[in-house]
Amino acid sequence: MKPVVAIIGRPNAGKSTLFNKLVGRKEAIVFAEPGVTRDMNYADVEEGGKAFVLVDTGGFPARADDSVLKQVRERTRLAIEDSDVIILLMDGRAGPTYEDSVLVEMLRGVKKPVIYAVNKVDTKRQEEGFMEFYSLGISNLLPVSAETGMGLDDLTDVVLSKIPAWERAEEGEGGEEREEREERIRVAIVGRPNVGKSSILNRLIGKQRALVSDVPGTTRDPVDAPFELDGRRYLFIDTAGIRKKTKISLTVENYSVMEAIRTIERCDVAILVVDGTEGVTTQDEKIAGLIEDRKRCALVAVNKWDIVEKDSKTADRALKAIREKLQFLSYAPVIFISALTGQRVERIFPSVDEVFGKSKVRIPTHALNDFLKGALFERGAPLYRGKEVKFYYITQTGVMPPAFTVFANYAEGVKEPYRRYIVNRLREAFGLESVPVRLFIRKRRRRA
Repeated sequence: MKPVVAIIGRPNAGKSTLFNKLVGRKEAIVFAEPGVTRDMNYADVEEGGKAFVLVDTGGFPARADDSVLKQVRERTRLAIEDSDVIILLMDGRAGPTYEDSVLVEMLRGVKKPVIYAVNKVDTKRQEEGFMEFYSLGISNLLPVSAETGMGLDDLTDVVLSKIPAWERAEEGEGGEEREEREERIRVAIVGRPNVGKSSILNRLIGKQRALVSDVPGTTRDPVDAPFELDGRRYLFIDTAGIRKKTKISLTVENYSVMEAIRTIERCDVAILVVDGTEGVTTQDEKIAGLIEDRKRCALVAVNKWDIVEKDSKTADRALKAIREKLQFLSYAPVIFISALTGQRVERIFPSVDEVFGKSKVRIPTHALNDFLKGALFERGAPLYRGKEVKFYYITQTGVMPPAFTVFANYAEGVKEPYRRYIVNRLREAFGLESVPVRLFIRKRRRRA
């Protein structure tokens, strides 16, 4: 396991900016509004032959009055417990605050390396104010500017000195890290706001990792949660709810939607969460379209099923409605669950394993060409400008999801209905019913 380095501090101290700078890409939401980062955000960092998991936390409030702030405070405590190295980041422009003093006292009893850094020290005046932080009883302080990058090399050196060396597995060789990167299944939990995505994540991993609140939009950053079960490695990603554009009034909300879309792009399996009490909405259909456009494996989790009024045919009617409205995900397994009670949530794991496994299937070329002959026998080739389209051969050209290329004399003559016919027959013939399938038609080049 890689060591974990957590960035903690009071709201608006610049933790997300520092996180992004150390990661080397714009990963966490950075916005000039206290409390924007509420959940913990994870990213892998490799530097100087060493690697670690960097964690960005929500701002630690000294006085937690409402339920969300109390949970943010608990997330910070959880990050301290789970981490191997802690960076306490303070605001050099604001000077020492009550929140800083509370955190310093809390960290005195922690038996792990703590790095005290003062952010926003990028002018002569701030450099003079930097000395005030010694009043907190700290002996070693690092002045940094996450915005300009000043002092970050020194900070990185100190972090690397606190963590063990990490052996990279070379290309083509074995090794735990190589295996972890290849075998970890990235699972994105997506859907509209307030359908229970964070509750599902917490139920799956058995920890209160993501914030749970009745207030829509509580989750803003994607929350990455590594998890292992029966030797299988997962990375669950809880995303901000994807809202209609007309309902996005804040810049930060807009950014959250973009992050959710990017999350779909980097996942292996997407779990689309639907509110069982409301049924499939237009926005659910659009999210399904996003998943299909990116050709991701998918599950549909119908949440809150415990409070739906039922008779003997309620599930059948609901399944029929889902298949009709979510035609983009006609291949996706559907599970009726309750994150609140845990009802059937455990079925998500085998379903994820199944679709992920099928997405990596490789089919021999001879089997594919035997299949193609049979498909053409059952349904003759289409005509193009009065001439029959000739299919020469088919080969598999990709996995995750399975991709196939058919070579023909008139590629433009194979219209969508016939493409769907071939895709459906591929699914039936090779057990690919639960995964997306990509099909390309190419014109065979004549040999010289």
